[in-house]
Amino acid sequence: MAFVAVQPSNTNDDKGGQGEDFGKSSPVGLVLLIVFFIAVFFLVKSMNKHIKGLPASFDEPAAEEKPSGAASETKKD
Repeated sequence: MAFVAVQPSNTNDDKGGQGEDFGKSSPVGLVLLIVFFIAVFFLVKSMNKHIKGLPASFDEPAAEEKPSGAASETKKD
């Protein structure tokens, strides 16, 4: 078991991290947010381009019935 002792502050200047700049954003934050939105835009654009190239279905096409004597030939290189 651990005991932690905290001494109270004698000054009233400590507002728990809520100084005069608390809650204000900086221009760097705005630039970073805009960069993230641009990156997401290009990511979605790229994903849509790749999805359009996919076939409508990945199911095997229905093969016509072959005579029972014929076997499917596979060529291996």
